[in-house]
Amino acid sequence: MMLTPFSANGQTRAPALAQEQTSCFASERPTTISTGKHNNGSQSSLHSMATTKVTFDDLIQLMRRLRAPDGCPWDREQTYATLAPMLLEEAYEAFEAVEAARAGRSAELQGELGDLLFQIVFYAQVASEQGDFTIEDVVEAIHTKMVRRHPHVFGTARADDTAEVLRNWEAIKAEEKRAAGKEDETKKASLLDGVSLKVPALMEAHQLTTKAARVGFDWEHVDQVFDKLHEELGELRAAIKECEGTNEAEAIRVREEVGDVLFAVANIARHLKVEPEAALKLTNSKFRRRFRYVEERLAAGGKSLDNSTLDEMEALWQEAKRAEETPD
Repeated sequence: MMLTPFSANGQTRAPALAQEQTSCFASERPTTISTGKHNNGSQSSLHSMATTKVTFDDLIQLMRRLRAPDGCPWDREQTYATLAPMLLEEAYEAFEAVEAARAGRSAELQGELGDLLFQIVFYAQVASEQGDFTIEDVVEAIHTKMVRRHPHVFGTARADDTAEVLRNWEAIKAEEKRAAGKEDETKKASLLDGVSLKVPALMEAHQLTTKAARVGFDWEHVDQVFDKLHEELGELRAAIKECEGTNEAEAIRVREEVGDVLFAVANIARHLKVEPEAALKLTNSKFRRRFRYVEERLAAGGKSLDNSTLDEMEALWQEAKRAEETPD
């Protein structure tokens, strides 16, 4: 879904803009890009998307047109800051669409990748107008980086397996940071510095332990991680028992133990080659779907959640579960 100034329920994201301007905010752009003014009748067609194969350069030109003085008012108002939440939302929607693609609905992923690409082109256009960089600079930089980080493909280095590739990758990345002067001379760089503090915690745990595992800091077998999970669960139970009705400082210990349990689960997921954030998203979707089933079945019987018992809701939950497990 392309993020626009209007949400799915029609609520305005950019209230300062008049309703008659909404055509340039639609999630599907017009099939013709105009080179004329918005407020006069003379418009010449620059490109007909309906009859011509669209290229990446066409997308760049479209973005420039939207940001032109006579382009779209909303697009022209956007800045680094205002685009940031849109970039994040589009990234998450692409992330979720991966599951749809795995289920055979690849068109959803195609659409979401397009929306994400549009945000990247949008950022590059804003940067170009400010004299920071261009989309060509972005492409050149990532191309150069990928060549540099694959010396076993484009150079003379050897890498006989994935583990060696990843070790080389981390070494090259560390050298790049030193060359760029990004390391604090007073503090030795850490292997984990490359993991963002801003990503969701479950994803951060997966990335931290993945990096650590590349240098051998890891359990050898997943059974060992299950043992660690059982250990952490025991510590959590003990903390709960000790902290019942006690002060905030002791309650913090419970929070820390819960974190240790989640960290152990993230390690199990990594050993099973499951991305934990994606797995949890899938479970969240399943919970939403089954809970909605419960609501709808109650409503069909003239009841609501408020006047239903737990046993009634649980019975409908199990009914929803059985319906999902039964093949069509």
